[in-house]
Amino acid sequence: MLSSSSLYSNPYPQFPPLHFCLPNPLSNVFLFTSTRIPIPTVAFAELRPHNPTEKPSTAVSDHIHPEARKHNSKSASLLNHYLSSGESPNPQNPEPPLPEDERVKLLELSLVRKRAPQFPGSIYVQSPSDFGVGSSLPPLQSLFRNGGDEFCAEDDRKMIRRALEIRRKVTSEIFKEAMRKGKFGITYTNNLLGWLSEFVDFVMIQAASMKQSPEFSHLSFNVRAKTVIEDSNVVPLIRWLKHNSLSYPQIGKLICMSKGKLESIRRLVEWLKGIHVKGGYLGLTLTKAGVNILERSNEELDEIVDYLESNGVRMVWMGFVMSRCPYLLSYSMEELKTRVEFFLNMGMNDKDFGTMVFDFPKVLGQYTFEDMNQKVNYLKEFGLDNEDVGKLLAYKPQLMNCSIEDKWKPLVKYFYYLGISKDGLKRMLTIKPVVFCLDLETIIVPKVKFFKDVGVRDDGISNMLVKFPSLLTFSLYKKIRPVVIFLMTKAGVREKDVGKVIALGPELFGYSIVHKLEVNLKYFLSLGIYTRNLGEMITDFPMLLRYNIDILRPKYQYLRRTMVRPLQDLIDFPRFFSYSLEGRIIPRHQVLVENRININLRSMLACTDEEFKNKVADIVERRQRFESGNIDGSLSIPHTTNYSINSSGLDDFSSENKE
Repeated sequence: MLSSSSLYSNPYPQFPPLHFCLPNPLSNVFLFTSTRIPIPTVAFAELRPHNPTEKPSTAVSDHIHPEARKHNSKSASLLNHYLSSGESPNPQNPEPPLPEDERVKLLELSLVRKRAPQFPGSIYVQSPSDFGVGSSLPPLQSLFRNGGDEFCAEDDRKMIRRALEIRRKVTSEIFKEAMRKGKFGITYTNNLLGWLSEFVDFVMIQAASMKQSPEFSHLSFNVRAKTVIEDSNVVPLIRWLKHNSLSYPQIGKLICMSKGKLESIRRLVEWLKGIHVKGGYLGLTLTKAGVNILERSNEELDEIVDYLESNGVRMVWMGFVMSRCPYLLSYSMEELKTRVEFFLNMGMNDKDFGTMVFDFPKVLGQYTFEDMNQKVNYLKEFGLDNEDVGKLLAYKPQLMNCSIEDKWKPLVKYFYYLGISKDGLKRMLTIKPVVFCLDLETIIVPKVKFFKDVGVRDDGISNMLVKFPSLLTFSLYKKIRPVVIFLMTKAGVREKDVGKVIALGPELFGYSIVHKLEVNLKYFLSLGIYTRNLGEMITDFPMLLRYNIDILRPKYQYLRRTMVRPLQDLIDFPRFFSYSLEGRIIPRHQVLVENRININLRSMLACTDEEFKNKVADIVERRQRFESGNIDGSLSIPHTTNYSINSSGLDDFSSENKE
């Protein structure tokens, strides 16, 4: 901005001072077009209509008429004359360059879309309504030094970058105006414009290239930029994409990815909707598929979908698969077939392959072949063959998302430290492969430490994890701790026995406290069993809380009504509920009744059929000897202890002998 004092000073000391004078009809000698390129012009007085009654001026020729005076018109016209012609009035004393801030100001005045009014007395016309708005500014060439040294070249580059920034701002304002006409809000327009930097540059380049066309050569840059935006139909496209649930970052990325071919965006969105891609995933699928997705035809994409459908991926799943793994849309058919055959060669059928892709679509398109081969070979080191790995991946394809160095090797090393063998790891991997996807530091280590704190020994932890690896997938604070508290407070398990209960029955953590454990607890309490006795029963046989009440009730009724056993027998041997009523309890009880034998429940049930027959035969034989009076020590203490003969049975035998 020129100060008021500079208006009265002489910026070029080689010239005589410029003074205010009467209006001069030759004040404005040169005019500039909207592009600020200096062109030969005629005198301003020649542009006025001829008036024969007007008296000619004595200072000029007869055909030039005086014009209305303009402030500093003489000094401005003289300055413009030398700046436009490139001549120096004094070659021996070259004129000093303008300051950088002054050149930046002139550059902004030459390129901005709207000119701001200036203070009275400014030598530059600022109002767009003034006729001399172009002639009052120096040409753009005068703002560059065009020197041969490196300093001048760098200074010119800075001015060019500044000019480009101004042009971008002007183009952005034109785009905002188009958005306002399209009934978009200011906030949405500004947010969207932050993602459209490449599109703004595209519009700016297209508008500049239109200058070479005779049809648009006479138009200003603003008009040409507005024409480019209107011809691209970008505003209606933005409205349509917004209606299809695309966010403004996704819309901005797609418009920039299209490189001016905006019609391809609408075509691909319609195609994705045809394969059941939901509205919220349309933008995500297009932006993540790759830069070449907008260049692919519908026929190429249909070929990909048909091939996947022929290998077990149902059409109703296709939208879900493509939205979770958009990379599939960017692969060629050769690469896609190679990836599909990689899994089919491991023994998968079409059904397993289709469900695997639906369960974890990234397994097919996100990883490199080298990465997939390394993970498959590492899984084979646990003793799995090629088909076992195929079944494992079909059941849990998320294993492909795990890193060997960062996740699997530290996890395996920790399991070895706990005492789990290679066969145990194979069992864990086969039963619950998701264990190998868990984080070691945040999930597994805190749970193992908790088990140690409640009294589970190291060998018990290893056996527990191998027996029930799903335990590691349960939440420590929402599942494991509440079950332990339930056992200690409501189930009557002593604190020193909690570790034993957990080690013997880790499956208890897989059941709901409210819907399962408390229901079984109330049933046993309803039988007349005290909480202290129930805690001892659970310590001896933790799986007591797992059984269904509909299975427990018939066994208890048979024990009390048919076998006529006391409740204490059930307290002493809670594993009674683990045996089949029809397959073991009833047949063996009938054998005992037929042979008039009464033994405890443990000796009756906790043996094989062959051992039970031998046991019954031995008891019958000893009874016959006793009845015949041939007492030769067959009823010695060791035999009584081994077969656990009830003392009441001996009394019966003795009473019969006396009779």
